[in-house]
Parts: sequence; structure tokens; C-alpha cells
Amino acid sequence: MAKKKIPAIVNLVRNYNPEPINHAFQKNVSFSQLSMFRQCPKKWSLQYKEGHKQYTPTIHTVFGTALHEAVQHYLTIMYDVSAAAADREDIIGLFEEKLSEEYRVQYKKNGGSHFSDAIQLREFFNDGINIITHLMKNRGKYFSKRGTYLAGIEVPILITPNKRYTNVIYQGYLDVVLYNENTNKFDIIDIKTSTSGWSKWAKKDEDKQFQLILYKKFFSETFNVPLENINIEFFIVKRKLYESEDYVIPRIQRFIPASGKVKLNKATNALNEFITKAFTRDGYAEVEHITTPNNPNNNCNWCAYHKTHLCPATF
Repeated sequence: MAKKKIPAIVNLVRNYNPEPINHAFQKNVSFSQLSMFRQCPKKWSLQYKEGHKQYTPTIHTVFGTALHEAVQHYLTIMYDVSAAAADREDIIGLFEEKLSEEYRVQYKKNGGSHFSDAIQLREFFNDGINIITHLMKNRGKYFSKRGTYLAGIEVPILITPNKRYTNVIYQGYLDVVLYNENTNKFDIIDIKTSTSGWSKWAKKDEDKQFQLILYKKFFSETFNVPLENINIEFFIVKRKLYESEDYVIPRIQRFIPASGKVKLNKATNALNEFITKAFTRDGYAEVEHITTPNNPNNNCNWCAYHKTHLCPATF
């Protein structure tokens, strides 16, 4: 059987290779920076502007990285070869390898100190098996091959979001991008790992939504795709399923945030506010960023800088 010709727009996305950021005169920003700044400008300033790097590895981040790579590999084989070939892949073995590999990387970054133990690692490994097994058994429910191409995994986005600040570059990576030639539409899918899923409050959190809304906007601008031809979705995989007598609890949540004109404007305005307050056209803004202990999205007790000489605020 002759192989289908890959649409030109898919090849365009697959072959996209943007110029890397030149840190000699450019500053990169990301969704994580935007989110941190909106929670507490002082925390962002200490972490990024002043260079007081604080990073504490956790088993949750290790698990998330490993599961991402395993699921992304499965989808790559599924779309580029066949679903049967994907099912023959040892995805669980790959996940185990990546989990161990990522733990070793973070262990070294943590100064050779363990941040988990064999019992917890085994628990998270078993959780990953449950997620992967469910996905493989139910792939048709979540991913269709009919008229659909894999446009990319970890598709890079590097763009100047505010033309007045040409030295500030927004950088992000799209987990999974699919293209359906029948509808001429793209699906941008962000994989999230969660203990038990997103609550209704998590779904209402605009800061969470801004990540994909901005990706939609910048994907549109980068590849000249109309906004109405781009769908976005959070693909939330749960480690734990708690029994319910009333209904079957799904292993995977799919959440599609609103991304019309109003939400696009909100996300754009939030990013522009961050850029104009944190940067000049030459670098970082020479202003003293303050703490925001009364921000409902900011829990200072969980902040690595809380009550240290770097952040003198007390409350």
C-alpha cells in the first residue's frame, strides 16, 4: 500500500527549526516565568533577575518527565508507523528506563542527595504502568488516525510577543501537535500528570489556561494558521483513582479551556503586563519587585525564599 503524502503544512511544522536565543542580548521568558510573576513578582525577581536559583527536585517532576517521554514515543510510533506497531513497543520498559534515568539526573543536580526512596519509586512506577496500560487499551477513545497526522512532539515556539521589546523572546514547547486534513485543523495537546485529576477550581484557574491559550496564539502567528483552525486541550492523566459508588472515575481527564477573543486578550494582556514591568528594551527593569502575600494564588509558606534574608517580608 502506497504511503499517504504528508501535507505541506505538517512538513512545515515538523521541519521548523527557529534560531536559538542569543543570551548576549536577548532574554527568554516562558509560561512558568509568567505564572511565577503573577503569583509573586519578588519570587520571580529572586529566581530569574537576581539569579538566586532555587530548585528542589521531586518524584512528581521525575515521574512527569518520564511519562511524557513514554506517551510521546507511543504516539510517534502510532502515527508514523501504525497502531499495531505502537502496541508492540515496550512502552512500560521505556517508561521504567526514563524514570530511572531522570531520577539519576535530578539526583546529581541535587548535590548527590536522594529526594525519594525505593518504596516511593516503586509506587510511582506502578502508577505509570496503570496509566500506560489504560492508554494503550483505550487509544481509540483518545487518539484517532483517520485523516490525522502527527505534526510534532515538543514543537518549539520562539517568538517576540511584544514588538516594542524585541529583546524579549517567549519560549515554549508543545507536547503533541496533531493535524487533521479532513477538517484542516490542528490540535495542540498538553499532557499533565496529576495525583487525582484537576478539580473544578483548578479548571477555573486562568493562569493554568493561559499556557495553552498563548501557545495557540503563537502557533497561529508562527505557522500562519487561522486561530479558528486550532484546538487546544489539556490531557490530564491520573496516578490514583479513588473509588466511587456513584460513577466510574476515568483514568484520563480531557479539559478544553475557552480560547476565544476574550480569553486571548486576557492572556495577551497578562503577558504584556509582565514584560513591561520586568524588562526594558536593554534588559531587566531596574525596579524593586515586591512580595504579594495577599495574592490568593500565592502561598508564601511553600516559597523557598520565605522568611530568608533574600525576602524579608513577614506575615
